[in-house]
Amino acid sequence: MSQEELFVGSASTGQFNSDVKETKSRSRLGVIVTGVLGGSLVALYAVAAPFVTPALRKICLPFVPATTAQVENVLRVLRARTGTLVDIGSGDGRIVIAAAKHGFQASGFELNPWLVWYSRYKAWREGVHRSTSFHISDLWKVSFAQYSNVVIFGVPQMMEQLELKLASELPSTAKVVACRFPFPTWVPEHTAGEGIDTVWVYDAKTFKSHLQRGMTRKTTPEHEDTPDSHA
Repeated sequence: MSQEELFVGSASTGQFNSDVKETKSRSRLGVIVTGVLGGSLVALYAVAAPFVTPALRKICLPFVPATTAQVENVLRVLRARTGTLVDIGSGDGRIVIAAAKHGFQASGFELNPWLVWYSRYKAWREGVHRSTSFHISDLWKVSFAQYSNVVIFGVPQMMEQLELKLASELPSTAKVVACRFPFPTWVPEHTAGEGIDTVWVYDAKTFKSHLQRGMTRKTTPEHEDTPDSHA
């Protein structure tokens, strides 16, 4: 074999090895890029899912933080009250934490796990973790029978259905505070604040009696007039 042939063969082999190395390098880079992109998408889904999933429900409570005035109004109308308190759709926990600081044994129910974990951390940081509890739960799957004070930041689409649920579950000594939107058929005991900071206070004894009267009317058969019989 001539020197020229050896040189050409050696050059061809070197070029082949170089192409193989370049192909492997591109393959590894592709795997790395795919892994990073896939991991980013998984992380994005993990963060976004708790916020997006509740919005896909037929009726949901969007997370809109309570204003300072709303928190103050809630505490003002409940200042003469004690015992247990629940915030339905507790968000970042500010109502629950503020209530605990005023002597309530306060609980919050929230669908978004990130907000629940943040609320627990915030309660610990504020020093009220022993008198607060936060739960990841759907309000329609929870009984509120144990609570004597209820706070709800609802939306109009859910308030009528929530009336029935609370009227059937709460004790007659309970008080319900609605923020932003009032209940459609209940008559408030009194209100506090104005505009978006308005809160409506309802007495369970009143709305439970209305429910019972309504149920009585539905279950009592109507008397039909019957013609007199003649001998």
